[in-house]
Amino acid sequence: MRFKKWFETIAGKDSSANIALAGKRVFYFALIGIIAGLGSILFHYLCQLGSHFFMDFIAGYRPPSPAGEHHLIPSSGTSFNRLILLFLPAFGGILSGWLVYTFAPEAEGHGTDAAIDAYHKKGGFIRSRVPLIKTIASALTLTTGGSGGREGPIAQIGAGFGSFLATKLNLSDRQRRIMMAAGIGAGVGSIFRAPLAGALFAAEVLYRDPEFESDVIIPAGISSVVAYCVFCLVFGWGSLFESPDYRFSNPLELGPYIVLAFIIVGTGFLYIKSFYGVTALFKSWNIPNHIKPAIGGLCTGIIGFFLPQTLSFGYGFAQKALDNELTIPFLFFLAFGKIITTSFSIGSGGSGGVFGPSIVIGGAIGGVVGKLFHLIMPGIVTAPGAFVVVGMAGFFTAVSNTPVSTIIFVSEMTNSYHLLLPSLLVCSLSYLAAQKWTIYQKQVKNRISSPAHAGEFFVDILQTIKIMDLMHLVKKVELIPQDMTFLDFKRYFSETKQHYFPVMDNNKRLASIFSSTDVRAVLFSKEIEHLVLMQDVGTSDIIVVTKSDDLNTALQKFTTKNIDSLPVVEEDDHGILLGMLNRREVIAFYNQQVQQLKNRAKE
Repeated sequence: MRFKKWFETIAGKDSSANIALAGKRVFYFALIGIIAGLGSILFHYLCQLGSHFFMDFIAGYRPPSPAGEHHLIPSSGTSFNRLILLFLPAFGGILSGWLVYTFAPEAEGHGTDAAIDAYHKKGGFIRSRVPLIKTIASALTLTTGGSGGREGPIAQIGAGFGSFLATKLNLSDRQRRIMMAAGIGAGVGSIFRAPLAGALFAAEVLYRDPEFESDVIIPAGISSVVAYCVFCLVFGWGSLFESPDYRFSNPLELGPYIVLAFIIVGTGFLYIKSFYGVTALFKSWNIPNHIKPAIGGLCTGIIGFFLPQTLSFGYGFAQKALDNELTIPFLFFLAFGKIITTSFSIGSGGSGGVFGPSIVIGGAIGGVVGKLFHLIMPGIVTAPGAFVVVGMAGFFTAVSNTPVSTIIFVSEMTNSYHLLLPSLLVCSLSYLAAQKWTIYQKQVKNRISSPAHAGEFFVDILQTIKIMDLMHLVKKVELIPQDMTFLDFKRYFSETKQHYFPVMDNNKRLASIFSSTDVRAVLFSKEIEHLVLMQDVGTSDIIVVTKSDDLNTALQKFTTKNIDSLPVVEEDDHGILLGMLNRREVIAFYNQQVQQLKNRAKE
């Protein structure tokens, strides 16, 4: 496993050095967790202060909070004013747009995508100013009514510090990527109070295929636990949401859950198309980028004028859906209104995450489906609120291609672990049906497609292929008797196309080998050609391979002395020659294997 390069603690003569190295790495990851946790605290305070000033004091709008969070500042008592609420997101868009496009244009949109792109294509490098700009811009966007989530900015805070630390320590690109990803896991795990899911999310969100970046999981786990503890020391322990004790106990309920999965896929498709449709529309407009988030904010405000529940975070409404306190029409308009407001708020260039809105949208859709089935078959669907939990997990899986981490995410966020079975079913179906689409456009298909792993798979593929798989390419050759004179060899040489000549002893065992290049010194010395024996020309220091060797070993041996052909010998007796393996044919076979992998990846 490649991660052992980070924590080499195997006993031996270097065990002390390895333990010291492991301790240093753990310290780095813990430090990333501390900074990410402090960043989460700062961002949470900014959101609380901004929401109190803009939403409460100015507009008089006070959306409910999830059970795990409470308003830090008492209500202002301002009367609700829809007209102010209409223009407030545009005001936030002006401030956020000026800040982002003046100082850090890469901080636009949802920050997780930017972090994914940095992992794959930029060696894990993130400019140090980006997390700061992202934090302030996101707080302005979200607390003035813009619809978005908190994971984007906090992911960039953690990722930015991990990248900064690795750069200051002069670590390699690979190590910077790992530390950057650990920062993502720490930030997301702390702000959503889901440390295990944060670590898994950082490793899973990088790819569209169901694949994990194994090198990331342990570092992200360490950072996420530390960040979670730092955050909870200030804001208290517990989950973001509180869910009733929903349990799965009736297999017949799987039918409605399957229906939920396909409804979620359709809604997820609409969300992605709406989001990137709005993004493309704003990019096509020939107007200053600074103004675009304000226009998007105005569009958001228009929706919010009629559906204020679709503004800002919306986590409190997700909590009410869990508690079965919302009607079907309210949940329906919450879900589809949230799709539109998120598309305009973030797609126009505003700053915020897309995970938070996905949780609200998925929960609302789950609530609608659960309530409808409860009306149709109350004896089977007894707790429609359970569909809210499963809907949260299934919807984000459908739009992000992260089934495993999302199941854990929702379980930790809702403190509900008794719905893992229906969640697994819905997430699996959602993933399979929606795999072609993703809200994270910077995801790559798999590790083979990632520039971060360019060159690694050359060795990986070679190590999976054994010489025994190439025995059809191993050529039988004539062995030269060791007592053959060079004069006799000249006659043989003139009639063969062979370039390497194994020499056998009197027992017909491999004794030495020489190439056509080795005979040049004797070729034009006619006076000694009847005296020189072929055992004098060959070298007994033979580089050989066996059927159990892999192609990586073979290529290394080819390059050791720049030779073009290797003797293949029996495993337990190197004196028995099986044939000669040519470098050109080995490379051709490798290229064939790579092409087959590429073809499979396209299927």
